[in-house]
Amino acid sequence: MTRAFLNAIGVVSALGDGASDTYANMMAATSPGMVRTDEYSPDAPCWVGRVRSDLSALPRELRYLESRTNRLSLRALEQIEGPVRSALARFGSARVGVVMGTSTSGIANAERVVACHVASAALPTDYDYRQQKLGSVGDFLAAHLECEGPSFTLSTACSSSAHALAAARDLIARGVCDAVVAGGADSLARLTVRGFQALSAVSGGLANPLSRNRDGINIGEGAALFLVSRDEADLELVGAGASSDAHHVSAPDPDGRGAVEAMQRALADAHLDANEIDYVNLHGTGTRLNDAIECLAVERVFGANVAVSSTKRLTGHTLGAAGAIELALCCLALAHRGDANAGTPPHCWDGERDPALPCLPLARSPNARQLRYCLSNSFAFGGNNAALVVGTTR
Repeated sequence: MTRAFLNAIGVVSALGDGASDTYANMMAATSPGMVRTDEYSPDAPCWVGRVRSDLSALPRELRYLESRTNRLSLRALEQIEGPVRSALARFGSARVGVVMGTSTSGIANAERVVACHVASAALPTDYDYRQQKLGSVGDFLAAHLECEGPSFTLSTACSSSAHALAAARDLIARGVCDAVVAGGADSLARLTVRGFQALSAVSGGLANPLSRNRDGINIGEGAALFLVSRDEADLELVGAGASSDAHHVSAPDPDGRGAVEAMQRALADAHLDANEIDYVNLHGTGTRLNDAIECLAVERVFGANVAVSSTKRLTGHTLGAAGAIELALCCLALAHRGDANAGTPPHCWDGERDPALPCLPLARSPNARQLRYCLSNSFAFGGNNAALVVGTTR
């Protein structure tokens, strides 16, 4: 089977802008973009993970796809555009694909349009319906890069970009593409914040994954893009697993069967035993049900023998972008494994364990020089589960 290597990573979130900034803030367990605001829920202020960077406008010829989600995608692309352009020149545009994951796409544009129409009975002059297509993220990147290979956007809620990366790996393995720009992007919007508040799923403070005091999530925004190719690099996407338990529209299977199946499939695809995984990045939303069921599933697959953490207190739950952003955090930990102060992504919470949860070892050590394989979980509404395994070739 042709292997799929991660040749370049671009990432932006509440945690930071770019690989260096993101890694430094992650290891310091500080997130400059986590803020309490009423911007997205005027009568119910809450914590959100907001990107603080100035974002470039889309090129003039692509303004018909203008949205904050696409601006976030562009910001991540700007960090890796050199390697991407080199791949296009080397392989040819027909052999380079684009696969993205999102759940909000241009939904904030729709909010603006509706507000304008209510106020004036007219649409904004700069509005184009294509701005709010779910597939506009992939459309934008493919058009901007002039890629002529396969281009599509996946939307499976909070596992969207994990599935996008698995699809990119499959395109490489099947010889359809020589390189793929893959990842995910999502932006903050009133609809998503208010929607999760309506489900009583938003935390009253900062998210508190695995704590006895956990009470919900913080919504976040961001983007992560990878250049995935057959060119050997230090990092490799070695396995991917998916399942769809379809237990409930929004609640996970109480037995964790879908989560277990996704992780086991990822391990089998990577040709690894559970004891070869050094770290698991949990989906870890901080809701009562998700954390309980995920901990149960992780214990079934790994026992109590693998370090785990949730990074959503640092990024917010970035929805369709979460899988890609959290895989990027795993990759940054692997890339720095030889550093004196290397470490796995720390688990940030109030330190109060829930006695009803399996007692999994929490990642907090500053020494991860032996780190080789990481698994990242992404679970979504409708039972759309995904697990990715990334490893270092050094």
